[in-house]
Amino acid sequence: MNGLLANFKDKGKAYLFILPAVAMLGLFYIYPFFKIFQLSLFEWDGISKTMSFVGFAQFHDIIFNNKIWWQSMWHATYITLLALILQNGLALMLALFVDRGIKYGNVYRVIFFLPPVLSGIVVGLVWNWIFNGNYGLLNYWLTKIGLGHLATTWLSNPKTALTCVAVIHMWKGFGWGFIILLAGLQNIPRTLYEAARIDGASGWDVFKRITVPLMIPVFVLVMVLTVLGTMQIYDIIVSTTGGGPGYHTEVPVSRILARMLGNSQFGYACAMGIVFGVVLILLSIIQMNISKHMKQT
Repeated sequence: MNGLLANFKDKGKAYLFILPAVAMLGLFYIYPFFKIFQLSLFEWDGISKTMSFVGFAQFHDIIFNNKIWWQSMWHATYITLLALILQNGLALMLALFVDRGIKYGNVYRVIFFLPPVLSGIVVGLVWNWIFNGNYGLLNYWLTKIGLGHLATTWLSNPKTALTCVAVIHMWKGFGWGFIILLAGLQNIPRTLYEAARIDGASGWDVFKRITVPLMIPVFVLVMVLTVLGTMQIYDIIVSTTGGGPGYHTEVPVSRILARMLGNSQFGYACAMGIVFGVVLILLSIIQMNISKHMKQT
């Protein structure tokens, strides 16, 4: 009996240590999720005390009728695809150069990591000036080098606005991938490279047969962070286009806030948030399965 009491006391002390973390998890994650799900079943303007129960009607409207919502999803997907290919490709290339021990490598590390730590609003405002159609730096230099016919209102032109936003996002975000990839490269034992060179392996063979296989977990991590981060892009949109022209640069987060704050449709916005969350979870599951398959092969 005494042994049972002592065991119970020991377990009780252990649970007391994790109680604050569990309480914070419940207060800031679990309760808000259930509250958002509850609000998604009602029509509510966020102010009045009365709410109209509509069930899953708002989910049905979002999934089957809301073309602007799915257009915003495509915009986020487009930016994400560019980031996966171009942003991470640039990050890997720069990480490979710095990993080789080039001169002033530490300086490059600091320079490449500066954009990610800058405020998204500040970055957006600076690039807004660069892409400005009247006095922007890009149009100025295009005119200087004889390509003035290419000058346009980059962020106001429906044909170029979304790509310009993607460029800004990639410029700001490539530093994260660079740091993670560089850390992964530096964890590869140098002896493997030395043995490969002694055996007469070319640079490409070394990269293909040593670097890539050992870097697969790091590649997957960078891909997951890129997808989750880019799909939730918002601050750059706000500071550059505001979702315009028209809806040509709308993304899911800006669409949700537009419904909530602009149209005072809190219930509908909560439903959109849940749909968006489900999409992100599915993307994460797909990427995890791809990661497992890559590790097995």
